[in-house]
Amino acid sequence: MHAALVQFKPRKGEVAANLAAMRAVFAQLAERPIDLIVFPEAALTGYFLEGAVYELAFESATLAAKIDEQWRASGAGGAVDVVCGFYENFGGTFHNSAIYVRCGEPDGVHVVHVHRKMFLPTYGVFDEERFLTRGRHLSTFPTPFGEAAMLICEDMWHALMPTVAALKGARLLIVPSASPARGLGGDGELESTLRWKAILGSTAAEHGVYVLYAGLTGFEGGKGMGGATCAFSPRGDLIASLGPLDAGILRVELDTGEIDIARATIPLLGDLSAVLPDLWLDEEIPVTRRVEERA
Repeated sequence: MHAALVQFKPRKGEVAANLAAMRAVFAQLAERPIDLIVFPEAALTGYFLEGAVYELAFESATLAAKIDEQWRASGAGGAVDVVCGFYENFGGTFHNSAIYVRCGEPDGVHVVHVHRKMFLPTYGVFDEERFLTRGRHLSTFPTPFGEAAMLICEDMWHALMPTVAALKGARLLIVPSASPARGLGGDGELESTLRWKAILGSTAAEHGVYVLYAGLTGFEGGKGMGGATCAFSPRGDLIASLGPLDAGILRVELDTGEIDIARATIPLLGDLSAVLPDLWLDEEIPVTRRVEERA
């Protein structure tokens, strides 16, 4: 499987220009075989929109048609799977979402799945829940590369999210993100980049999954986005990564057979599946009490 992770630098609020940039990326990628292309969170609008999300949000079918249009106009042949983060208008309710579409098919574009971000940060520089509604469900979905799940930015910081996705069968985690750059850590890397890589690598190793992370870059209103696009193997090893500041494309080749080997060698996910009922049905867990209160 050949995947491309796009570290994208959108023009804030300029959808037409950003779609043209997406088309240019497609043209560049079409020169070699490609199966899956991943763009970051809010890739076609920029992240810090506040109230402008209501003007720049898409219905998922409309966005899918626009992405398919760019793929066909790029001169690329054949079909490809594309993931893109976007602000979604879902029947008048607005979400921070990610769409997985199959483009270039003879019968048109196919929307495979839409994930709506469940953890909306509203602290520090973030104000998402003031303007958006959180998603209520985490689903996995079939792809040509096996069962997959999408987690948007802060979704990934809560260990329960990738755990639930893996328990539901996910073998591939796709993480579109728009994470501001923060601090300076060791080896010349940003503290925010080091934290992200620690989370992504430990998640990949614990659950035996590939993790693909595509980060937004550039500056919005004086805030720098951290980029740091990267991929981790099912053993938790860093396959490749980009730096924080520049737009770019990270090509990686994934062998889905490595997932089976990783899970057989270190069967942590199998162990969790066996122990899960004892953990989940513990009456001292607050969620158990909340379910009982609703009954």
